[in-house]
Amino acid sequence: MGLSSLIVFGAVASMPQETKAPEYKNLKVLSKKLTHRQLGGIMDQWAKALGVRCNFCHARGADGKNDFASDAKPEKLMAREMFKMTQAINKKYFHSKKDSTGVVVESNVNCYSCHRGVSHPEIIRASELPRAQRPNGQAPAGTPPPPPPTPPAGAPASGK
Repeated sequence: MGLSSLIVFGAVASMPQETKAPEYKNLKVLSKKLTHRQLGGIMDQWAKALGVRCNFCHARGADGKNDFASDAKPEKLMAREMFKMTQAINKKYFHSKKDSTGVVVESNVNCYSCHRGVSHPEIIRASELPRAQRPNGQAPAGTPPPPPPTPPAGAPASGK
């Protein structure tokens, strides 16, 4: 019994212990409950939506690696504000729900909604857009039909 207990105890002691939640430095708008994988996925989505890489928002440290905790770059501060803006829009207008980590489950408005893979999207005013040309002079879909022509004064009304 003594030897078998010692072997079992030794085996249990050598097993990897449960890993505690990651300790992030300087996370201000994202949940600190996120796993490294979840946080990496979010960062990857944001980078793809803007067509950029990590160093667009994250400054380099003295060691030449990204210093993820640093707020040295204004792009990182803007990303936080844009995230808060999209969260507010989704909550107010689309009644979006969040999961247990505080991440919106289904997002209606996100980075890609405006950026479309470009870090600084061009501002286009609707008044500056070219008029859409319809084939054969057709009205755009959803346009109500024109009213029937008005008969000349004194003419009998049609349908009677």
